[in-house]
Amino acid sequence: MIETFRNAFKIKEVRKKILLTILFVIIYRLGCYIQVPGFAGIELDTSGGVDLITILNAITGSALSQGTLFAIGISPYINASIIMQLLTVAIPPLERMSKNGEEGKKKIAVITRWVTLVLAIVSAIGVVLGLGGDSALDTNFMGGIAADFFTANIWVLYIFVVFILVAGSMLCMWLGERITEYGISNGISLIIFVGILSTAGTAIISSIQGGNWLQLGIFLVSIILIFAFIVWVDGAERKIKIQYAKQVKGNKMYGGQSNTIPIKVNGSGVMPLIFAFALLSFPSMLIQTFWADSTSGFVTFWNNYMGTGTVVYTVFLAILIFLFSYFYAQIQFNPMEISKNIQANGGSIIGIRPGRETTEYLAKVISRITLWGAIFLAIIALVPSLLFSIPSWIGGASDMSLINSFSATGMLITVSVALEFNKALENQILMRHYKSFLK
Repeated sequence: MIETFRNAFKIKEVRKKILLTILFVIIYRLGCYIQVPGFAGIELDTSGGVDLITILNAITGSALSQGTLFAIGISPYINASIIMQLLTVAIPPLERMSKNGEEGKKKIAVITRWVTLVLAIVSAIGVVLGLGGDSALDTNFMGGIAADFFTANIWVLYIFVVFILVAGSMLCMWLGERITEYGISNGISLIIFVGILSTAGTAIISSIQGGNWLQLGIFLVSIILIFAFIVWVDGAERKIKIQYAKQVKGNKMYGGQSNTIPIKVNGSGVMPLIFAFALLSFPSMLIQTFWADSTSGFVTFWNNYMGTGTVVYTVFLAILIFLFSYFYAQIQFNPMEISKNIQANGGSIIGIRPGRETTEYLAKVISRITLWGAIFLAIIALVPSLLFSIPSWIGGASDMSLINSFSATGMLITVSVALEFNKALENQILMRHYKSFLK
């Protein structure tokens, strides 16, 4: 990767893209430090381990807990993209629109932005009213007569804070799109990547200042091993060889070549983990938001037997990861459509008849590959929390800020985005070399 950066900076066009990417990232990080007037932030309960709220806080670079401009960050845009991706498969008009070239993609992008705006409004209202309430607001931020006015008319401050948070989320979306358009790699992924690294860096500094050397040492060794495991699985794939028949047209012969269909072991990426965490955390969010008495029998029962880190929670998490892995694999890889394309181009899998048998063979392969991908995601989701709990087993204290910062989802996203950025940079250099050769 270091050699790739060195070669990239030697090329003027690529160097310009890298500098623009750095500029947009700096603007994003500045927004994570701009305090929203009247918004004190959300006090997170990290004693229960990693849940959806702590993941969202890590993605935003702790902006959610600090009450800054990008408190809800890029999450609404991510959710909108996921919703549109699912609807594109389920609704035929949207599917036709997505296959209508650049014009269709532009229309899908416009719809996605409007869905993002709606989700940003809902998220901002949920953060301020549900998670924060009056304790999240600071009516005395202007002092004097203004403090009395906002205290008497608290709804005005609610509207103001929600408006600023929605504007910050839409600005995050704009920055991500500009990085994708003018910079290197996917802008949304880079924004998430930077937020997670920022939260992790803060947690490491806090651990060093607190003198938790044993905790920090175990963390670093565990993270290196987990990162190596993620990189190893990320590059693993099953290649299906396709042989194309020879065709004689006039005086020329076409075909007779072979190609491969690469199927990645973890083709669905981090999405099954995000879906599983979101679904399991939803009941806890509702209880935390609408259940006033946190000491009631029902809340106590839920936290003890269904809360984060319990045996039931762990079992359901593993089951949901498997279900979502297969669901996402079916969306990404359609055996029937691929079989038709192979047959239409005069190709076939060696030893397999074209048509129905090819479809069944591809479905069997993708099912087996998805099984190992789901096992990998389950291991990544469950093993880190066990490794990070070693200090408590040997008499030390577990640093929850480190555990929350280095969640399974965060580590997967970090490695995936880093590999994606390196590949995008190599592609930019390669394209530049091709252009120079053509000239």
